[in-house]
Amino acid sequence: MSESASISSGIAARYATAAFELAKDGDGLDRLERDVDALDAALSGSGDFRRLIRSPIYSRGDQGNAVAAIAAGMELSGTMTNALGLMASRRRLFVLPQLVIALRRLVADERGEVTAEVRTATTLTDEQITKLAAALTASVSKEVKMNVAVDESLIGGLVVRVGSKMIDTSIASRLAALQNTMNEVG
Repeated sequence: MSESASISSGIAARYATAAFELAKDGDGLDRLERDVDALDAALSGSGDFRRLIRSPIYSRGDQGNAVAAIAAGMELSGTMTNALGLMASRRRLFVLPQLVIALRRLVADERGEVTAEVRTATTLTDEQITKLAAALTASVSKEVKMNVAVDESLIGGLVVRVGSKMIDTSIASRLAALQNTMNEVG
């Protein structure tokens, strides 16, 4: 990890911890999770929002006013609105993507959950998703939330990442391994 990424993660972790502790005492974790989902959707869906939080052109006041208006429009909790206002006043909005990640991790840890990133070659049926979730829950001994995405380049099979563990049963990876083996022999 680069030094600047490490610094950004550290800053985000401090704000995330503060917001998390306040949410546990006040608004509640469900509300915090909805706020995080809304912020994540805004970050992924709005180039203007991403520019606002990263651009040094906007003054602290401009960023503060903008995030206050955005928070009101998104109906964010008082805890999250105040956290965003504080971040704007200290020119720390650039760590918002890392804050979202850190808050998701804190909420999941508090609830005893873990997130599994699943990429499949084809769309899974509801029954397949249920069976996969049950198998992963038994494997990690925690409740598993799954983010499932279709990746046709896998050709067949799936790739599952839970924390630092990865299970790759895709045909694409097997073909790559076979190609490497053939290159070593020849």
